Amino acid sequence: MATARGWVGRLPPFPATSRRAPEAGAGAGSGGGRGAAGGSEMPVTVGPYGQSQPSCFDRVKMGFVMGFAVGMAAGALFGTFSCLRIGMRGRELMGGVGKTMMQSGGTFGTFMAIGMGIRC
Repeated sequence: MATARGWVGRLPPFPATSRRAPEAGAGAGSGGGRGAAGGSEMPVTVGPYGQSQPSCFDRVKMGFVMGFAVGMAAGALFGTFSCLRIGMRGRELMGGVGKTMMQSGGTFGTFMAIGMGIRC
């Protein structure tokens, strides 16, 4: 059983589980008032103006921002390694890494924006 130090090297005992009998009418396909087929769930509420899809311009903007973020992360990694490899230190290193991040972010963001524009 339990010692003063707690359950050492053993798991605590499992609680007693009981199996309930199926409810009346809860056969194989009826749902029984629960689950996806049951009728006791609340309906999904919709806003007063309905749900509108983002415009094409909004999708292009979102694609650019997402691409820019991914490009910045990739630029930080590749820029850091390339600048350290050629021997940059201090302020020069920060400038080189920042330049690479902006170039990578802009390039990848542009391509993602073009891709989202094609999908519109």
